[in-house]
Amino acid sequence: MSQGENTLADSGQQSGELVGTAGDEFARSSSVDEEEAASAQESVGDAEADQADAVSLADLEQEGEIAADYVEGLLDVADLDGDIDMDVEGDRAVVSVVGATLDELVGASGEVLDALQELTRLAVHRQTGARTRLMLDIGGYRAQRRVDLSELGASVAEEVKRTGEAKALAAMNAFERKIVHDAVAAAGLRSESEGIDPNRRVVVLPVG
Repeated sequence: MSQGENTLADSGQQSGELVGTAGDEFARSSSVDEEEAASAQESVGDAEADQADAVSLADLEQEGEIAADYVEGLLDVADLDGDIDMDVEGDRAVVSVVGATLDELVGASGEVLDALQELTRLAVHRQTGARTRLMLDIGGYRAQRRVDLSELGASVAEEVKRTGEAKALAAMNAFERKIVHDAVAAAGLRSESEGIDPNRRVVVLPVG
């Protein structure tokens, strides 16, 4: 058992303690992964696609199973109930947790969810030895966020078409920016990202 997992186990049966521990562990352990991800994104001209090496369906299913076991352990530590679903979307495994008492594991603007996702990715990496793009969703937060951001991208694109002026959006993570980029492209406009994480944001550009 790793130091991060020991820390979570020692935190007792309180979900609030789990959230705090996950946040602390994320701050320490994810910096290398963040730098690696940022470097990969910049190397492809900020396409936001974060292309990984080709992974087979069997590999993605294995990642999902490892992640599901890890998340189930976290829920046990926090004494929370939740149903865990596994799926594969494109070239990434997706693990979703659904339950009535999971809001505190999402946190304001999804910060706690992001921390738990990084811990889960680290758990998968320890067993597979490969970098993973696995996505963790809790309480349908990311699914709803995808819908909201797609609508936002389409709405801003229409505004930029009407005014002819570029518009910058609020800072978002890479997952969120890609959703907006896709929505803007579908509306027939171009967008780009500017700034440095965690303050990196999408700018929607007029035609011409």
